[in-house]
Amino acid sequence: MTAEPVSPRAPHGPGRGVEAEQVDAGYLQKRELRSGTAGWLLLAGLGVSAVISGDYAGWNFGLAEGGFGGLLIAVVLMAVMYTAMVFGLAELGSALPTAGGGYTFARRALGPWGGYATGIAVLIEYAIAPAAIATFIGAYVESLGLFGITDGWWVYLAVYALFIGVHLLGVGEALKAMFVVTVIAVVGLVVFLLGAIPQFDAGNLLDIAPTDAAGASDFLPYGLIGIWAAFPFAIWFFLAVESVPLAAEEARDPARAMPRGIIAAMGVLVALAVLMLVLTPGAGGSAAMAESGNPPVDALAAAGASEGLTRVVNYAGLFGLVASFFSIIYAYSRQTFALSRAGYLPRSLSVTNARKAPVLALLVPGAIGFVLSLTGQGAMLLNMAVFGATVSYVLMMLSHIVLRRREPELPRPYRTPGGVATTGVALVLAAAAVVATFLVDVEAAVWTLVAYAVFLAYFALYSRHHLVASAPEEEFAALAAADEELR
Repeated sequence: MTAEPVSPRAPHGPGRGVEAEQVDAGYLQKRELRSGTAGWLLLAGLGVSAVISGDYAGWNFGLAEGGFGGLLIAVVLMAVMYTAMVFGLAELGSALPTAGGGYTFARRALGPWGGYATGIAVLIEYAIAPAAIATFIGAYVESLGLFGITDGWWVYLAVYALFIGVHLLGVGEALKAMFVVTVIAVVGLVVFLLGAIPQFDAGNLLDIAPTDAAGASDFLPYGLIGIWAAFPFAIWFFLAVESVPLAAEEARDPARAMPRGIIAAMGVLVALAVLMLVLTPGAGGSAAMAESGNPPVDALAAAGASEGLTRVVNYAGLFGLVASFFSIIYAYSRQTFALSRAGYLPRSLSVTNARKAPVLALLVPGAIGFVLSLTGQGAMLLNMAVFGATVSYVLMMLSHIVLRRREPELPRPYRTPGGVATTGVALVLAAAAVVATFLVDVEAAVWTLVAYAVFLAYFALYSRHHLVASAPEEEFAALAAADEELR
């Protein structure tokens, strides 16, 4: 693709050591999304669908780190963190509604370096999470015996090709299809929960023998440190709900729809997390569920439920994994699109097709995710995604606090209950969660940190000198700087 024509450097740079270029009028015309597509209900559906796979698989590995008690406490703390963060993001998303999401907020509050660091952390999360989910989809397909598949890589390739293809058709088609799949997945969870209630035995929750760790007991078999080690798996109940603000440019009345959508999604997710955490090991036993690749189905089977019920839940679980896979593809494409449009990543990644879908922003991260899925290391990929997510949470909550202090007059259609105290709680818990990723899997955290450093080096050496002054995020920053100079 040919380079976009540019005029000389803008007379004022966006930050120290950072330069922005003016581009011709056709630049942004080639990078337009379809606006007015999603109301608050579709946005809520986007939030739930991005996360719902975490109810079906992934969270249960936390039982092997903290036991039921440790994971329970970790889930409560992470629910507090996400709820506080969602209130903060609802405010930021209504005040700065662009496709950049967290990157936009941090760009305004922390400058180009902070914006880029946040955007890349989010992108790492969203590029890796589908790879982890693909491995879980493969496990479900094999357990169902579908198409005679016994080697997961065919499944990984098929789901990437199919769902990226749907997204290329346009956001309206993609979000509506995603909503239908999500409804089926939620119904599947309800069916499981109704089937698990008669099988529930409180003794099953505490069937992991205590270790000799400090503070170990029947409730906390791995001691106090087990609570902290369970953080990354507790996060899997809520991971990617923060993707909702990425749909701001395609939403109807984002100032109102964004807060309603993300808060509604969080309410549904908290209820599902509590029910799944208690009833799944309560039916199948914590020890058995700690190693399960398909915990709802294995829990019902262990409790002696009918084969028909387990098969229905198994198929519903597949829909749940597909829903999250589908919606996180949307999220990574919009984050890539926004960073590329502003020049932080190669500009060719943000060009949209006739249906206003960012083609390369869908294909390139998808290809990377497919390669990662071939490792088959779902748990390791999960921890890599969590590392990127928690780093971004720290930066986004810091952005909320900075903007409240620095720009109190910024129009905020929605305001966070409790203000900076609320997002301060989320900031502290997110910082603790970053450290927890090293407790669980040092290798995963280190590899993710290396990838993060490579992206930061790209910005330091090249892209910070080639930002696009007319990109929405850069214009927001320029207007804020102009207002500051007039004071």
